[in-house]
Amino acid sequence: MPDSMSEQLQQDMVCESLLECFHGLKQLDRECYSALVDATEPLTVDDLADAVDRERSTAYRSVQRLVSAGFIQKEQVNYENGGYYHVYRPTDPSQIADDMQRLLNDWYAKMGQLIGEFERKYENADRVLLEN
Repeated sequence: MPDSMSEQLQQDMVCESLLECFHGLKQLDRECYSALVDATEPLTVDDLADAVDRERSTAYRSVQRLVSAGFIQKEQVNYENGGYYHVYRPTDPSQIADDMQRLLNDWYAKMGQLIGEFERKYENADRVLLEN
């Protein structure tokens, strides 16, 4: 992923790039998310590890990042005789889009504030240079 905003704007991006751009997620996270979206039912970590051809522990770390970012939901399934296991499903895309829009709006407001601070700071410095 490019470091500067101008590099990002010049790069060909696809909607899945938002996973990386907004949340710092990795290629594996994109693969896991896609596998969950393509699945006809919620998946366990073991199912997901098989789907992306990775070790269970690697898939689990990816699942945790996706849960933390709000891209997938964790559900508990209880056995009849006691005990339980977890399955994962994708979050509703409209909810994810709303969350990303809020993040973008917050980022935009913060950048506007920083640009204003930059202008005030260096506008005064420019006047001092011109007066000397």
